[in-house]
Amino acid sequence: MEERLLQVDHRVPYEIGGEQDESNIDCYMLLSPSANRAKSWTCEHCPNWTTKDVEFCENCFWAHPENYTHIAGNNERKIVITFTDNEIDDYEQLINLVGIDNAEQTIKDLVTSFINDHTNED
Repeated sequence: MEERLLQVDHRVPYEIGGEQDESNIDCYMLLSPSANRAKSWTCEHCPNWTTKDVEFCENCFWAHPENYTHIAGNNERKIVITFTDNEIDDYEQLINLVGIDNAEQTIKDLVTSFINDHTNED
């Protein structure tokens, strides 16, 4: 993504944490416009929007995707898979084989199968 398209966003929403120290860049993160919209919508619909617990937000995926315990209070984990260049053929084959609506579940099933296969080897 082109740098000029990235948006600076508070890790903890302003509505929850108030004004941040602008000199502390750790309080901010760069997001794509679509990720910023998704974060805003998710945060505004999170139970913490009314509770306003900063620590709760600090442990959320939307504040620290590199280290989090929940996504908007839900026990969830997220992996985004991007197919590029010659991998796009793999993506197209997956969609042709299972359909767009079943692709995510198919990938989850493959991960589970992989883990089970490797756990049984030990």
